[in-house]
Amino acid sequence: MEATWSSLYSYISSHKGQLVLTAIVSGVSVGSSIIAFQKAVHTSKIKRIKDSIPLHENSIPLTEYGAPVSISNLKCEPNVRFSDSEKYDQGSAIDSRKPISDILSSDLILEQLSRNRVFLGDSGLAKVRNSLVIIVGCGGVGSWTATMLVRSGVGKVRLIDFDQVTLSSLNRHAVANLSDVGTPKVQALRKHLKEVAPWVQIDCRNELWSMENGESLLEGNPTYVVDAIDNIETKVDLLHLCKSKGLKVISSMGAGCKSDPTRVMIGDISESTEDPLSRSTRRRLRIKGVATGIPVVYSTEKPGPGKATLMPLAEEEFNKGSVHELGILPDFRVRILPVLGTMPSFFGLCIANYVLLDIAEYPMEYSAGKNRTKLYEDVQAKLVGQESRLRGNLVGLSIPLTHADIGYIIEEVYKGKSVISGLSTRLALTRWKPLPHLETGNWGESDHRLRIQDIVVMTKEEVKVHEKDVLEGGKPIEDVWGADVVNRVNQRLAEEAVYAKLR
Repeated sequence: MEATWSSLYSYISSHKGQLVLTAIVSGVSVGSSIIAFQKAVHTSKIKRIKDSIPLHENSIPLTEYGAPVSISNLKCEPNVRFSDSEKYDQGSAIDSRKPISDILSSDLILEQLSRNRVFLGDSGLAKVRNSLVIIVGCGGVGSWTATMLVRSGVGKVRLIDFDQVTLSSLNRHAVANLSDVGTPKVQALRKHLKEVAPWVQIDCRNELWSMENGESLLEGNPTYVVDAIDNIETKVDLLHLCKSKGLKVISSMGAGCKSDPTRVMIGDISESTEDPLSRSTRRRLRIKGVATGIPVVYSTEKPGPGKATLMPLAEEEFNKGSVHELGILPDFRVRILPVLGTMPSFFGLCIANYVLLDIAEYPMEYSAGKNRTKLYEDVQAKLVGQESRLRGNLVGLSIPLTHADIGYIIEEVYKGKSVISGLSTRLALTRWKPLPHLETGNWGESDHRLRIQDIVVMTKEEVKVHEKDVLEGGKPIEDVWGADVVNRVNQRLAEEAVYAKLR
């Protein structure tokens, strides 16, 4: 060991050793200087971004209900389009005097997105950064969706909402705070999100989406459309338009009155259950010819005793005056919608997750939706057989009901259950009332043809009893099944009569 140290000391003491040691020390010094310089530049870039974000303005006066004192006090910016924000970030939290390219660099952007980059891969992240996602509805669900899409690097986002932030919005909105109350939701979102990812182009449309302006608001060949609307008619119009235009769309069903996050699901709209908004949306879309093919986020949580329910505002509240201040816009009738603030975030995050993975073409294994085509074919064939028997075993008979009609009757009119027993297995369709009596002969194919309102859902065993005792035996329906069943059928048919007007 002593010999080794002696040799090393002799080498270092030599002229050659001194030169090598000097070179090593110089290299370390230069390397350290370069690293320190790079770190200083990096820190300076980040500081410039942070310094460009001004403090928020003071909040405006509010009423006791949390709405702005008057419409004139609303802090409203004009709509900001992509063309306005490509070069400068006008009207946002970032200093509008500085071009974004002067503040940001690609290495900083990639550093901020590094975790998504290693997860999705360079190709996947590139697809995300080159995408345009349109979010219609920027409340509890939409704000969380927008927030995570922007944080994840989506290149362009269009926000569409006519509404303003109110005090009651703050229990569920992703970014809004007291200073945002009274401002349009789209502008509040944009202001905060620009402080997170100023390179993302955010197109604000402070408008109510409708069929009249719908196509123009969806312009630009969007990669994805997010439906976060809670108005049924508008929701159905948006989803139907997207399907007819071949646009990818995902929809949020109702988060109101829900409390169990373990019941939040992602699946095809044909699967969604236990949700009045989902049921009504699905039924109206079926009428328009759309029964499947739309991914939705929904909850399977069932209502129950002690759980929150949607209630109209009591009449005595209207009589107290100033109730209009609860509303978002003048003349909008107010309802009390119980919303646990945490639940919309689950819905919004599920949507953002789905959209990101689909855009990046990352493997997904969500349920594909129930394929009940074979069931509907079998049910239709048995219904044709029954109609043939009731007409004297008429050969070659056909009925004017498609597989889609069969599915609509089973899933929407009768909620996938027998109207007699409530069972959901071994289902079949049957004519409800017997054909008019004929003294001689039989009715032909074109006589008393089946309509949706003529049919009910039963189990196969119940259909046999119904055909034997009612349709052929002539017994009164109430004598066979009881008054409760008759009332239940009448209720379903009355409900269907309302939907029939939408056909």
